[in-house]
Amino acid sequence: MSTTFTNTDNFTGNLTGTGTNSANTNTGMATGTGTGSWADSTHSVIWMSRSGKSPAMPNTNQPHAAQYASLTVAALLTIAAASNLIDVYGSALSWTSAAIPATIIGSLVALAGLVPALRLWWQMLFMACAQLVVGPVIFLNGTTIAHVIPTLRTLTQGWMRMLGSFKYLLAIDPPTGTGDGSLLAVWTICLWAALLAGIFAVAEDGRLTMVAVVPVVANLAICALLGTSSGFYRMAIGTIMAVVLVVWVSARWKLLELGRWLSSVVIVLLASAVAIGGCLVVGQNRTILRDHYDPPLSPYDYTSPLSGMRSYIKNHKDDVLLTVDDLPAGSTVRLAVMDRFDGNVWNLSDSTMASDSSNYHRVGDSIANNATGKRFTAKFTVDDGLSDYWLPMAGAASSVKFATSSDADSFYYNTDTMSAIYPSRTSPGLSYTETGVIPRTPTNKEIAKANASSISQPKAEDVPDCVDKLATAIAGGQSKGGEAAQSLADKLRESGWFSHGLNGDYPSRAGHGNYRIDQLLAGSAMVGDSEQYASAMALMARSLGLPSRVVLGFLPKNDEGEISDSRTEKHGKTTTTKFTGNDVTAWVEIKLDGYGWVAFYPTPKETKVPDENQNLTPPNPQTLVRQPPVPLTDPLRDDNQAKGKTSLGGSMADETPTSLFWQRFGRIVRKVAIYGSPLWTVLIVCGLLLAIKAIALARARRHGSASQRVAAGWQAVAALARQSGLDVQGTRNEQAQAIAEQMGFEADTLLALGREADYAAFSGGDVTQEHAERYWHDIAEERKFMLGSLPTFRRWRAKLSLADVFHFRKIRLRKIGVKGRDS
Repeated sequence: MSTTFTNTDNFTGNLTGTGTNSANTNTGMATGTGTGSWADSTHSVIWMSRSGKSPAMPNTNQPHAAQYASLTVAALLTIAAASNLIDVYGSALSWTSAAIPATIIGSLVALAGLVPALRLWWQMLFMACAQLVVGPVIFLNGTTIAHVIPTLRTLTQGWMRMLGSFKYLLAIDPPTGTGDGSLLAVWTICLWAALLAGIFAVAEDGRLTMVAVVPVVANLAICALLGTSSGFYRMAIGTIMAVVLVVWVSARWKLLELGRWLSSVVIVLLASAVAIGGCLVVGQNRTILRDHYDPPLSPYDYTSPLSGMRSYIKNHKDDVLLTVDDLPAGSTVRLAVMDRFDGNVWNLSDSTMASDSSNYHRVGDSIANNATGKRFTAKFTVDDGLSDYWLPMAGAASSVKFATSSDADSFYYNTDTMSAIYPSRTSPGLSYTETGVIPRTPTNKEIAKANASSISQPKAEDVPDCVDKLATAIAGGQSKGGEAAQSLADKLRESGWFSHGLNGDYPSRAGHGNYRIDQLLAGSAMVGDSEQYASAMALMARSLGLPSRVVLGFLPKNDEGEISDSRTEKHGKTTTTKFTGNDVTAWVEIKLDGYGWVAFYPTPKETKVPDENQNLTPPNPQTLVRQPPVPLTDPLRDDNQAKGKTSLGGSMADETPTSLFWQRFGRIVRKVAIYGSPLWTVLIVCGLLLAIKAIALARARRHGSASQRVAAGWQAVAALARQSGLDVQGTRNEQAQAIAEQMGFEADTLLALGREADYAAFSGGDVTQEHAERYWHDIAEERKFMLGSLPTFRRWRAKLSLADVFHFRKIRLRKIGVKGRDS
């Protein structure tokens, strides 16, 4: 049943009928039998692709061109797998700026392994440098020197964000944008996936290609878990990757040769059918880690609770909002605690601050509590009218239990502020039991002898001048922080008048921003309610260096607005306190050594209503001697100062003739230095940079509407600050404060310029061309002063710096991210 071939076969080469081995003879292929696999038959496509040979394993001596091609395929597969994160960032441009460079670097490090001297240790060093230095320099560029040289802050933040960026992707709903170094996540994934896949892709042994598939698949799985349910063209990307993987592995195993068209077509069609069929068969539901991750709360998800205080009084003044059983008589119930004032409202501080007002966390049945005082177990029941994100709490909680487990899943507690957030919003019928401690309140004598604690808090912004003047006049001479706080509260309570500003009340505007506080303390009438008085006292305390914060909550008040035990009713062994909308009040807490946060109530009695026949004028603070502001021109560089001149004259001047030889020598040296060196190239480049920046500045000054020109004027100041190496971020007010602080001069002029730009950008009012021209004149003077205050080298670096280009690019990417969210 065997057949012997004695002719030259087109597929097997020269075979003889004798079956002996020679240079052109293969006895193993000379005889075909009816047995064996399809792959070994003479009519097999795979057999034909072997050119008549049946080697046991692929050729292990591949040319470098094949290795380069294999590495390129591995890199493309890495990028394709990471494309799952494009819609997470919301911008293909942002994703590309991280994914492609990281993939290239990882592939090059893998390629370096072909050089024996660079294997292992050098590769590890290259990867450490790329991960911990190159990536942070690119994506945390604001922490570097001259946007190139990494600082200690760059390295430490890069190390923290390497893992923190993954948490950021899970915590923020897409599109996330590029903030907080989030691009380090895709940078890390592509960098290491490209390295691991590339190491096995360039291996001479084709069998290792199967190992290279592992990091590619792992990369695909990780990016899918971090991605979205829709993905970025996931059907097309998955099909292409499957086809490429099959063809790639086939080529590396010598099962595919381009010269054998029949074999190529069969394998490609087979791979396409498997890929497309697999995608259609597999369900379209993805497991997204973001859907199962419970991130910490962001303080900016909730508006200032103090802003809504008057609405409770206006709409629910006599309505019962909260019923508490078994709460100790006279106890206060807090809703929210705020320690950051941005000029408009009091709110929770940013979580990056040292303050703890935003540190809300999920807690279990037991809460760590070291407070000392009166223990209690009280039951809270929410009634109609109280629908908010802030959950009423009393004292320091050690345990909070809800009626149902679903209610407990939406509970976040802050142990420092002893307050809670309830993201599901409170609703009528919500019931929970709190076990805790009512901290002991120190006596007035103890408070007067206590020193203020030293803690870090966010700086109050845009505070009216009257706050500091009045605070200094009232309590500036007090040596103890507690005594100063008492003086502030007593003076406001004695000098002020009470009014909610409702129908029939004396006119009193709502709000607690800088304008309203200036109206309260420096206007014609010191009239308001607890919203204004609490804000005013907290700001006055801050101006004296006392740590302060504003608390919003319920007080069991009597008719005069004072805390009264009579509001607590007894029903057998149970006591009940019912809080109405009129009980919603704001007060101030000052942190004192030995006593912690102590409450102060600066609001006048509610029966002390104003009368038009009475003097409602606020107290007049004593005149303070203040240091004059720093002049706009630097005295050290005043043009009116005497210039250096020779003091030689008469016969003494004749004794120091200048030699004609040295003059000629000097001219020759200058010409050689200019024309015989590359100095002229540097000067031309510098001149071009100065000219380009001057043209851009002139165009910004004259292009666009008056409002746009004013906004561009402030941008010119901020750009110069960044070019000087300053860290300038945030609002115009924050930028002005940062510039003045880092350059060491008063911020008054910059703050005024920033307010003008804010008015032009947000007020909607008309801005005249004359005003814009005058504003640019002030901008030019301020830029001149800023440059003059810099050392010579730093001044020229600022003049030639292109740091603002990176800043504009960052703003553009941020805008792209914002647009992605809006859509």
